[in-house]
Amino acid sequence: MSPADKPSIRKKMLAVLEGETFASPPLWLMRQAGRYLPEYREVRATAGSFLDLCFNPRLAAEVTLQPIRRFGFDAAILFSDILVLPHALGQKVSFEEGYGPRLAPVLTETTIGDFAQFKLGRLSPVLETVELIKAALPAETTFIGFCGSPWTVASYMIAGAGSKDLAAVRLFAFRHPSAFSRLIDTLVCASIDYLAAQAESGVEVVQIFDSWAGLLPPDQFEAWCIEPTVRLVEGLRARAPDLKIICFPREAGSKLQSFAKRVRADGLALGTAEDVGVVRSQLGFDVVLQGNLDPLSLVAGGQALEDGVRRVREAFAGVPHIFNLGHGILPETPISHVERLVQLVRTN
Repeated sequence: MSPADKPSIRKKMLAVLEGETFASPPLWLMRQAGRYLPEYREVRATAGSFLDLCFNPRLAAEVTLQPIRRFGFDAAILFSDILVLPHALGQKVSFEEGYGPRLAPVLTETTIGDFAQFKLGRLSPVLETVELIKAALPAETTFIGFCGSPWTVASYMIAGAGSKDLAAVRLFAFRHPSAFSRLIDTLVCASIDYLAAQAESGVEVVQIFDSWAGLLPPDQFEAWCIEPTVRLVEGLRARAPDLKIICFPREAGSKLQSFAKRVRADGLALGTAEDVGVVRSQLGFDVVLQGNLDPLSLVAGGQALEDGVRRVREAFAGVPHIFNLGHGILPETPISHVERLVQLVRTN
């Protein structure tokens, strides 16, 4: 049966993003396809490198679908990585076991212009993956695509690796603001093209991951987080008006209010450290929120998990809410704890 032939079924997550409230909220988990699953580890062992897995449509579709088969989550998120975008811009991207991503060459003021030409064709395997997943998903399951925010992706491109304090990219932005602005502009345009192509291939929602938003002071947050994301969201809506957009400015704290007011996404994902009561007092009830169970409580299980789920459910009672973690699921998470989480969330 082709996607067009599937019966029309009301999707809980899409309904919430339209403002509807449910006694038991829709549930999905960031990094729900990953190393905590034995079936994922089995596929990963045969795939070659991490990027080989991301660019293998058959295998990437398989690992995307694994947590849907096992847990019946309300949404599937495309298995890929935010750093496929630098790859499509011509930067070499690799992942080292125990270290993380490596990007080369590290960008300088004079070489940034060499990476301004976005080649969507380099991401055609990802779009093929989207088509395979779309054809295989249960009719009631929402399909999520994603990209990294311009700020977060730029941080990897400038530093050549991950960073705990983002000193390299922040210094670069101070010293070379014009060059850094050119890189951000390139990433805004490339992200619009990439997410619009995901929508054309079958995703219904996209999440923009700004993993390092919380490290920026207010003036830089405005310049490098809010303003580029506003342009990204507005440009994407012009290209894909039916697409729902969730933004995740992780641990933005007191800056969330200005982000929500300016960006006007369909949903806002909250990091683990965000106080839901404070966020609600700032934003009111006009913004659909997603989150924000501590991933470590899911690892711990038992009373910690029970209490954590209860706190999240109570904090969002009576308002549109998508249940998720405040960050990605950890590799050491026991399967039985995820099964218990599903039971707890789906108990009215």
